[in-house]
Formats: sequence, C-alpha cells, structure tokens
Amino acid sequence: MYRDIWERLHFADRPVIIYGTGNGADKVLNEMAKKSISPVGIMASDGFVRGQSFRGYTVKSLSEHLKEFSDPIIIIAFGSQRSDVIDNILEIAGKHTVLCADVPVYGDNIFDAEFCDGHYTELEKLRGILADDHSRRVLDGVLDFRLHGELPSLTGIFSDKDEAFENILRLGDNESYLDLGAYRGDTIEEFLRYTCGKYSHITALEPDVKTYRKLCEYAGSFQRTQLFNMGIWSQDDDLIFNSALGRGSSIDGFAVSSEGAACRRNDTRALAVTCIDTLYKRRRLTYLKMDVEGAEERAILGGAMVIARDKPKLNIALYHRSEDIFKLPLMIHTIQPDYRLYLRQHPHIPDWDLNLYAK
Repeated sequence: MYRDIWERLHFADRPVIIYGTGNGADKVLNEMAKKSISPVGIMASDGFVRGQSFRGYTVKSLSEHLKEFSDPIIIIAFGSQRSDVIDNILEIAGKHTVLCADVPVYGDNIFDAEFCDGHYTELEKLRGILADDHSRRVLDGVLDFRLHGELPSLTGIFSDKDEAFENILRLGDNESYLDLGAYRGDTIEEFLRYTCGKYSHITALEPDVKTYRKLCEYAGSFQRTQLFNMGIWSQDDDLIFNSALGRGSSIDGFAVSSEGAACRRNDTRALAVTCIDTLYKRRRLTYLKMDVEGAEERAILGGAMVIARDKPKLNIALYHRSEDIFKLPLMIHTIQPDYRLYLRQHPHIPDWDLNLYAK
C-alpha cells in the first residue's frame, strides 16, 4: 500500500514508539522530523529503563507504554547481532507491529523509495553480475527490508558465516591476509579458525589507539604478522580520526593540513593512513577483509592496482552507507571483471552484517 516505511508512518493512524536511545534513534528521530512523523514515546528494554530522558521523551518500558497505547507501531532504532536480543525483538514482533527504519551508519542518503528508484539502473546491473541465486535472494530481501522495514524480509535471508567461508572463500593454508579494521583481533581469530592456524602472512590495521593496544595484546607475538596503528584510504596521508564512537570510530576524511590543529576535541586526533597498493606494491595479496566504517570506497580506490593484479579473495562490509550495496560491488567488477560476486546477510538486526564475498 505504501512505497516505503516513511510514507507508511506518515499516514499511520496508530501511535509510533521508538525502540532505542542511541545514535540510531537520533537519526530515526531526525528523519521523522523531516517527514512530519511524530512518535509518542521512546522505549527501552526493561533492564535499561532508569527514569532517564531522551530527546525530550521519558524513556519507558514496553509494558509502561502499553498502559497508555494498546496498539502501537514499534520502530527498532538500534542494532544487534546477539541472538538473545534478536530473539527478544522477534518475540515482541509476534505480539505487536514491529518495523525497522533504515538509517545509514554513515552518510546522509536514506534508502527510501526515491533513493531506490534513482538507483534502479545500478541495482539491476548488480543483480545481473551476482554469481548465484542465493545472492539475488539476499539482494531482494535487503531491498525490501530497507524500504518497508518488515523483519521477515531480513530474517528470511540470514545465513551463518560458515556457509560463506566454506562454500565461497575456501581459505587455504598459505594465505597472505590483509585485515582492514582489525579491531581487537576477532577477525584474525576467525581467519585462523578457518585456516587451522596456517598462513603465509598477516597484516592488520586498526586506527583506534586503545583498540590497537588490545590487538597487540592478542596478536603481537604471532609469527609473520604485522600490526599497524593506521587507517586505510585512497592514498598515503595524514587525516583526522574521530574516536567518539568506539568500535564505530572513523576517519573524518579531512587532511590535517587543511584543518589546522588536528585535535580540536578530545575525541579527534591526527591519523596516518595508507593504501592497499602501498602495502602490497612488492608482495602478493590472497585474502582481503575490509570493514572500515564507511571508508570502503576510498580503500577500494587505493587498492585498485593490487585487486586487479592479484585478484585476492574478498570479504567486504556493504552496510555502512546506503549506496554501498550497489556501488562497491560495481567498483570491484570494474576493477577485476573475472570475480564471481556473492552477497550474504549474516544474523543482525538491522542489516549491519551484509557482506560482499568474491573469489
């Protein structure tokens, strides 16, 4: 009946409750204000309700809201991959109308009907180059979920990472692995699990200082392993790094020289960045994992020579920006047309574990 969730909410004759009190809820409320949608309240899980307020609303539990509103529309405005949290959301959805308003982690483009129509050509081109029916089902499910917010569209395309690693990547025991956005070493641990601890070389970059220390504690003693407190970009440079969001900290994209002092706030600092083509100018890359908080396009641009030359297996996050779902795969296809490209959605509400795999 409605072109997207925003139109549905605009014309809804039922109370709208926002579930969440973080950055995602801020973005959802901002978008609702633009579209003249007025929620009646903010909701949090029982253990997180402490009489606090958020954006002028008193945060209440679902049971408290139901005393006032018997048939609300509940909008998920936070993200989680934890199975207990997902199960709780689905339990609530079994009793009430629960939707998820898609807002990007980075960037300003909202994936609404207008955005989807405006990029129809790119989306159809992507569909045509995907390697299997599973990938096309993932594409359809994610598009439907982003437009309409219906949870079954998303949960119906969930698949475990084992399937991607075992059926697509099939890592060997002599991989040269580049981990971009290594965090505390969780994806190195993942890599070692799928290669039974055997590899040729590991290079890992993590821009956040505190997280980098944890990475060094985990992997600093590993053989044939290089760890760098650096960011990845389209060229070697010194940029501004914003560490305010913890695991979601990101490169602001401004050169230090153009900003004057790099550290105007306590959560910003100068950060050295490099590019894939620099790191692998004189050596071969066989496996590339990239989850770099919205800098994926820049990283791919800075790795075009190596990607074309070596055709490494790819594991790239596609969910940070609304346009990533089509823009990044099409970039990879242009750089190296011989790739077989796959989409996989791993369990997460919303779709913040959508990955591109390629071999």
